[in-house]
Amino acid sequence: MVEVVEGDLLDQDVDVIVNAWNRNIIPWWLLLPQGVSGAIKRRGGTVPFKEVGRHGPIPLGGAVLTSAGRLPFKGIIHVAGINMLWRASVRSIRDSVKSAMQLAQENGFVSIAFPLIGAGSGGFNQDKTKALMLDELKQIDIQMSVKIVVFKPSKS
Repeated sequence: MVEVVEGDLLDQDVDVIVNAWNRNIIPWWLLLPQGVSGAIKRRGGTVPFKEVGRHGPIPLGGAVLTSAGRLPFKGIIHVAGINMLWRASVRSIRDSVKSAMQLAQENGFVSIAFPLIGAGSGGFNQDKTKALMLDELKQIDIQMSVKIVVFKPSKS
């Protein structure tokens, strides 16, 4: 089952969340995490980023599993959704979805939540990203609950 919800990725009741990351070439501590990565660092700590850093370079569209730090999930799947110029593409978005789902299924997770991969610092249009992700998920034999979380800013 695939569901699109509005809200905060870190507030989803799922086994694992996806973090739209980079190719992991630049050390994590040199970066100023924004969006989902920034929220993970603020609420979950630096442990997941230290772990992803030990994996070395990630192929564009590839995925790496780490712990969730202080967050209540069983893990975080970091996907290389943007290239070295910090841009997402149709291929990087599709491959990131496919890689994350494969890693989640291999590790026995029963639920997963994705942000809109590449729609933040990757510069990709949100609606097009959502459509690409939904299309890619239709092509996968899904055996878990999947959420695509569209960030909804809180009203102040």
